[in-house]
Amino acid sequence: MDEQPEAAVSRPLDRRAELSEFLRSRRARLKPEDVGLPDFGRRRRVPGLRREELAQLAGVSVAYYTRLEQGNGRNVSAEVLDSIARALRLTDAEHAHLTHLAKPAPHKKRPPARRPQVRTALQHLLASMDAVPAYITGRRTEILAWNRMATALFGDWGGLAPEDRTWARLVFLCPEYRELFVDWEQKAIDIVCGLRMDAGRFPDDARLAALVGELSVKSEEFRRLWATHDVKEQFYGVKRLRHPLVGELALGFEGLRVTGDADLNLIVYHAEPDSASAESLRLLASWGAAAVPTL
Repeated sequence: MDEQPEAAVSRPLDRRAELSEFLRSRRARLKPEDVGLPDFGRRRRVPGLRREELAQLAGVSVAYYTRLEQGNGRNVSAEVLDSIARALRLTDAEHAHLTHLAKPAPHKKRPPARRPQVRTALQHLLASMDAVPAYITGRRTEILAWNRMATALFGDWGGLAPEDRTWARLVFLCPEYRELFVDWEQKAIDIVCGLRMDAGRFPDDARLAALVGELSVKSEEFRRLWATHDVKEQFYGVKRLRHPLVGELALGFEGLRVTGDADLNLIVYHAEPDSASAESLRLLASWGAAAVPTL
């Protein structure tokens, strides 16, 4: 790998560029008929609504919206952002992301250089959950703490260097995780959407920018997904896994914010009672260290 990409990724993300590209990408996905506007059959040079059409829907001047789409969110009001979000048919997560980009919250201090510490009580809580896989993540998809069942299901994270314990690196750079997730593409999308949300909240986070830069250099799939500017927060759902010892499992997961630290999330996986996946989890629990997959 040459030195130029490595040097470039250490700079924080450009918030104005992120705002501009996000608005363009959301406008491009809408058609006039989606928002009740006549098309008149005219051929469009670029896909999606025109700026003047979006401005009309949002109730702002074309010049005002153009300045915003060029990354100039200075002095924009929450009411205007709400109107633009409605015009663009943004989801709640996309609306929040737009607000973070256009009106960033002031940071009293720069993001910490070290990985956050998980309280001892939380580590004890994880250890006590001996029947289900559970772990705690932080910003940048960092995996900060986990229990024995998480190791049995996902592999020995303790054997990795701390900087490699991120879902983003594991999913995009570790071939074994491509085999582990039956729907690898959806897992990859979820990771990128989460990183995009972090980028909106913390545009001056140089470590996040470095991670995005590293993955952009090393993974064509990451570059493709990052270019979509999609954002999403997923706190629950179902994942299908292909474990090397017990085969396929369908596991639900729940994500919970850790009280006192908005950057930390507790993720717990579970199986439907009396299902084949529940039996597989019981087998993994009974096998202990012998069940740890080599990833």
